[in-house]
Amino acid sequence: MKIDELMTLAKDSMTVRRVYSDPVQSDGVTVIEVAAVSGGGGIGTGSDKDGGEGSGGGFGLGAKPVGVYVIENGRLTWRPAVDVNRLAMLVGIVAVTALLVGARIVTAD
Repeated sequence: MKIDELMTLAKDSMTVRRVYSDPVQSDGVTVIEVAAVSGGGGIGTGSDKDGGEGSGGGFGLGAKPVGVYVIENGRLTWRPAVDVNRLAMLVGIVAVTALLVGARIVTAD
């Protein structure tokens, strides 16, 4: 893939269509999903001591749901997505920290 093709692909991938879904309607309620999208890429060229040359590049794109907009009875509300894995990790970190601090307080007496 040529560099200009890679750049065009990256540009086309990073659009608002990746962040907001098409509205979904059911029973008078409209839902629009929202995601956080991030991407990165790189390109490079090089040569070796024998005069061989080469080039390459790559691009990655990731998305994570962050919530939904809900339109119901003419009112717009935001409902955030809950990342249960991240929440569990945070609770675990707080618990371990509390245990370590508690143990240190007990041994300090």
